[in-house]
Amino acid sequence: MNAQVHPLPGPRDSAGLSADALIRSGSAVISVEADAINALHSRIDAHFVAACRLMYACSGRVVCSGMGKSGHIARKIAATLASTGTPAFYVHPGEASHGDLGMITDADVVIALSNSGEADELLTILPVLRRQGNPVIAMTGRPDSTLARLADVHLDVTVPAEACPLGLAPTSSTTAALVMGDALAVALLEARGFTAEDFARSHPAGSLGRRLLLHIGDIMHSGADVPRVTAGASLSDALVEMSRKRLGMTAVVDADNRLLGVFTDGDLRRALDDHSFDLRGTAVESAMCSNPKTIGAEKLAVEAARLMESYKISALVVVDNEQRVVGALNIHDLLRARVV
Repeated sequence: MNAQVHPLPGPRDSAGLSADALIRSGSAVISVEADAINALHSRIDAHFVAACRLMYACSGRVVCSGMGKSGHIARKIAATLASTGTPAFYVHPGEASHGDLGMITDADVVIALSNSGEADELLTILPVLRRQGNPVIAMTGRPDSTLARLADVHLDVTVPAEACPLGLAPTSSTTAALVMGDALAVALLEARGFTAEDFARSHPAGSLGRRLLLHIGDIMHSGADVPRVTAGASLSDALVEMSRKRLGMTAVVDADNRLLGVFTDGDLRRALDDHSFDLRGTAVESAMCSNPKTIGAEKLAVEAARLMESYKISALVVVDNEQRVVGALNIHDLLRARVV
């Protein structure tokens, strides 16, 4: 018997794939979800304040939990809290009933997400959490639900309508819950005085972490790798030092290693254009820049990038408070460090 082949399901009406129809659908979703978010303004109230205070006073961690799409939102809220100064993690409520409740200590605060407020998995673990003394913050779309009534604090994330035309797929409701979670995280961030540098410490591998944590001293050339010549050196000596150290410039220093000026590739080209200069007989101090831009080793690497960009230069000498040369770096060092 020949196997019967069934065609793959497809759109009933190809007109539904017209550009106008697709744009109308997409725009309608954004409008519906925007209305859902705007409806949250009135819910930033005493309940919101109570939730923030519970989380702020928490000596343990904030545990976020939810099933299905609410679980995905709970994971994101936990991640946002953790990266903005409020230690947090996610626990799957189904797994919690089979041993993972041991991850939650009596010092923790629990945020339970369920649009209906009737998720069996959450309601199953709720009595255990209450006996253990965990404050519970519920985030639901039904203030009269079981979860809302049993929680210490309820955050109402009711939406006027789902963006799904069938009213079935969680769309506006998950967006509203996510925004409420962001509101909690940012309110706590500001209450803790959390700074950009604090944020960078939990994101050391990201571009922001590098820009806010990497200092000049971490990437500069130092010691014998710093190009430098004394004021009495010739242009030829300076050229040899620049070629050897490969930074496109050399510092010019006095006998105490204090910076007198900088001689760069550009200065060399200008000297060569002036036929009165003799590479071997002319002292480098007559062609150097005597007022160069410098930076301290304690400064952030991103500040070196700003200086280079602002003054259209490609290298900097690093000096201490006494103007002694302690290092040097160029744009390639910043590129290697992925600061720019």
